[in-house]
Amino acid sequence: MTRSSPRETIMFRLIVPALLIAAPAAAADFQDTAALDRAVASFTGHGVGEDGGARAPVDKRLKLAQCPTVALSWRTDRHDAVVVACSGPDWRIFVPVQRNAPVAIAAVSAPVPVAPVVKQAPVIKRGDPIVVAAGTPGFSISREAIAMGNAAPGERFMAKGDGDKTPFQAIAIEPGRATLPGWAD
Repeated sequence: MTRSSPRETIMFRLIVPALLIAAPAAAADFQDTAALDRAVASFTGHGVGEDGGARAPVDKRLKLAQCPTVALSWRTDRHDAVVVACSGPDWRIFVPVQRNAPVAIAAVSAPVPVAPVVKQAPVIKRGDPIVVAAGTPGFSISREAIAMGNAAPGERFMAKGDGDKTPFQAIAIEPGRATLPGWAD
């Protein structure tokens, strides 16, 4: 066992507390995901995992820049996700909402006809070159990519652009055209 000098001992006693104090400050540079969970619960009126509330807590691994005031809105009229957005710094996330299908009680004497589910034919097939576009009035962005799976209109599939390390999700619109999740066509 080696013995440390008095100077090393003093340095150790000064540096370790300084590092411990600095650690929360470094974590404070990012948005508190628990606060986002509370904001979503307040917005929806339901807790995480409840019907009408967030499906799951916001991922704690997200490193979002701190936002003084977040804006919350429904992604669509179906209330299937909450959009949590910050305008400065600019970021937004989508928090899926738990929706349990309503249970229909049918009379025993009257059977309910069930329509067969018709699967649409894929308009995008694995290996197809596609253009992925997203935008709003006055702004749009598009990119060429290759489909990594088959998809019918409205279905999600994975795509990969030239030079991309990881694939991304897209939604099929028509042959050769797709958009990003969360963007209307």
